[in-house]
Amino acid sequence: QAQLVESGGGSVQAGGSLTLSCAASDDTVNGKSMAWFRQAPGKEREGVAAISAKGSLTSYASSVKGRFTISRDHAENTVSLQMNSLKPEDTGMYYCGTDAVGWSGAGSLRPGQVVNWGQGTQVTVSS
Repeated sequence: QAQLVESGGGSVQAGGSLTLSCAASDDTVNGKSMAWFRQAPGKEREGVAAISAKGSLTSYASSVKGRFTISRDHAENTVSLQMNSLKPEDTGMYYCGTDAVGWSGAGSLRPGQVVNWGQGTQVTVSS
């Protein structure tokens, strides 16, 4: 399996923006759906955004729809998450993952479908 490395996290004020990047060690991820997840302290990991293998389909959690945008670059073996209008409730560790099942729309936001995780990048949004 390809190794996934997330980057781009940081601390911002509410209303700010961040762009997260997930870099894969090889191009095997290009044939798979990918997704971003987050986990706040004391809470379960939740799906944030998912993208199909070709990048033509996306799915978002209702809490981030309209504010976050997921995209992928097959040439660079990367998946990105543009986060705008950040809120304190967006705070958490953000992970990218490779979908083991295949594109299933909102189903691709289920952590249980992920076969391969990165180490995460921390996002902190202050009010």
